[in-house]
Amino acid sequence: MGLNPVIAMFIGIIVMMALIISNKLHPFPSLIISAILIAVLAMPFGPETGPVDTLTKCVSTVTSGFGNTMASIGVVIGFGCIMGIFLEKRGAAKQMALAILKLIGVKHCDVVLGLTGFVVSIPVFCDSGFVILSSLAKEFSRLTKKSMVWLGGILGMGLYITHFMVPPTPGPLAVVGTFNNNGLNLDLGMYIIYGLLISIPLFIFSVFLFRYFGKKYPDLVVPYEIDRSKYTAAQLDVLDKIDAKIKSGKDLENSDFEALLKTEKLPSAGLSFATLLIPIILIFANTICGQLVPGTTVATIFGFLGQPVVALFISLCMGAFLLCADLGSKKCVDLMQEACRDAGPIVFITAAGGALGAVINTSGAAKMMADVIVATGIPGILVPIIIGVIMRFPQGSGTTAMITGSAIVAPMVVALGINPYLAALSLCLTTMCPSFLNDSYFHVVTNFSGMDINTSLKTWTMGSILVPAFGSVIFMILSMFIH
Repeated sequence: MGLNPVIAMFIGIIVMMALIISNKLHPFPSLIISAILIAVLAMPFGPETGPVDTLTKCVSTVTSGFGNTMASIGVVIGFGCIMGIFLEKRGAAKQMALAILKLIGVKHCDVVLGLTGFVVSIPVFCDSGFVILSSLAKEFSRLTKKSMVWLGGILGMGLYITHFMVPPTPGPLAVVGTFNNNGLNLDLGMYIIYGLLISIPLFIFSVFLFRYFGKKYPDLVVPYEIDRSKYTAAQLDVLDKIDAKIKSGKDLENSDFEALLKTEKLPSAGLSFATLLIPIILIFANTICGQLVPGTTVATIFGFLGQPVVALFISLCMGAFLLCADLGSKKCVDLMQEACRDAGPIVFITAAGGALGAVINTSGAAKMMADVIVATGIPGILVPIIIGVIMRFPQGSGTTAMITGSAIVAPMVVALGINPYLAALSLCLTTMCPSFLNDSYFHVVTNFSGMDINTSLKTWTMGSILVPAFGSVIFMILSMFIH
């Protein structure tokens, strides 16, 4: 007779976290080892008609969970990463910043940066997005005398929020896949909409929060004098005009920064936004047509075009043939190769998380835990909120935390009696918390904003705790009305 499945699960997760935190093993083999260990310790388990009662069946349970997840999400993550690298490398992010600047104005340059990050991070990794846009943040800081704690913090949080909350970023995409593999039937189009709706108040809160932090640390401003060797002749010409304008006492205008950005060769705003938004629109159109006009020709067409694989493939083709039209074929293929290198670890970790989830689900551990939680009267929504933090805090990777957390939470959702969309989104939210020394993004934000470690811990890390805490309150209120 094996161990109680819940005890076996805790042992397996502790072993997994120890392997990851010790840096001895990559998360992919660590997750597989954890899944096999749980299955072996809990054996026999599963339905009476086909129990998992041999070591061979334990391995089969793990590999089938891995394969099912890979089949449902692998291609989508790969296409999403290729789309993201096209937007990143071809200057689309800066063109989006220019379009948002025209709309909002230089007087609200912090919101310009934050909203640009908010949009860009839907397909682009937040680390890359911050590196790309930090030069613009530094120019805003140098010319407006606003602290980089303020500007860098809002840029960083704009990128951070949608990186965790809105597919096709790999983390939330993997969470949707894991929930669907557990029979919860999350519609990706609706999930994107709900993720965006929740992200808006989070972003507004972060703007006011980092404005407060910026006023506490007003001296972290980029020096006005520049190293002229780091700029092109066209950029220096624009900067000299801006310098003359400032010295004459005139206020800066949108056109000044537009001229600075236009010194670089950027794609059109229409193409930049279209490459990002078309797959999202197609996925959402599939959802709407399926509900409003089911069985019609229109629903059939959008049912095909709105499949995530097809929608992202269309965006990928736009990137390859339009965004990269002036590149040679070898350079374009090289960009795809780079994206595939980034996607590989994520796909394998995601599928390994599916293997872990399959074992937790089949063993009955998730249902046992959920029954105990329900019996104690603890609000079910607290489970994904707490598990998100627990999975994130020790090992620092938000994507790994989302994947492992969803493997634990998804099998419990029905028994907990919580809405699956709220469960998935609240889990993604709290895997933001905290971003500190063991998180690569912490160091990107810190270094490219020019902050020291102590200042970053008091501002950026604190923001990565307070924003999810604020969001958790929203989810607790929503869970009272949405079931």
